[in-house]
Amino acid sequence: MGQEMYSLSSTQHWTTAADPELAVTTRGEVPAQDVTRAVRAITRVMRRHHLDSPARVRVTAPRANDEPTLVQANIRTNDTLTRVQVTGPGGFAVTFAAERLDRQLARRAGKEARGAWPDPARRPLAQVTETRPIIRRKDCALMTGTPLEASTVLDAMDYDAYLFTDADTGEDAIVTWADPHGVRLARQHRTVAAGDSAHLPLTASAMPVRVVQDAAPVYAEDEASDVLCRGGLPYLFFTDSHSGRGNLLYRRYDGDLTIVVPS
Repeated sequence: MGQEMYSLSSTQHWTTAADPELAVTTRGEVPAQDVTRAVRAITRVMRRHHLDSPARVRVTAPRANDEPTLVQANIRTNDTLTRVQVTGPGGFAVTFAAERLDRQLARRAGKEARGAWPDPARRPLAQVTETRPIIRRKDCALMTGTPLEASTVLDAMDYDAYLFTDADTGEDAIVTWADPHGVRLARQHRTVAAGDSAHLPLTASAMPVRVVQDAAPVYAEDEASDVLCRGGLPYLFFTDSHSGRGNLLYRRYDGDLTIVVPS
């Protein structure tokens, strides 16, 4: 890894020959010293947890001076993927990502409990804006599993919301973090009536699961985009009026939108 002081434009790929192998992808004007900082910081975390699996890191430079740098790190351990994604100013974002990955791996090993929500390391994405475009569409083969299994993925992948097919009901659903501790489950149709128990058993991380008592709203994609942006929402789970499937629309760090749909 070179130490030259220059900027990387467009998309660049860096791969170390060290053990463990670590590949860094940069997008935009990322200083070379931030690439070096990412390699060193993530490698230290992996060695601390005795991991020799390949790791992938993506550093995305801000498009404007007042926007943060975005860092995402992915490591596969024992056929399980662990992911973190954080933002921060310049090179600090790499440090924040390494610290978050360290805590994530410690929690996966049962050595640390998850903190309260909202997460202070997360940049708030809930804001009222004009309707923004959907610039990315993710067609996914949804996992079919229990809410507890979905919550495990939610935690491991450092998501704010995770779309899956609920094995208990056969309908699409999402799990999200609840304030201050716990997980919230929202299904397309089946809800828990008032007066009945709205709780499911604890997750693997000993967090309670609460069922949302409202069915998912029905929208076309353009309607959903308008509701999310004008309502100041970070994400929106809805039933697509054309396909009848559950979709997850969420706001990206750059303000534009991504939609996750069942393939």
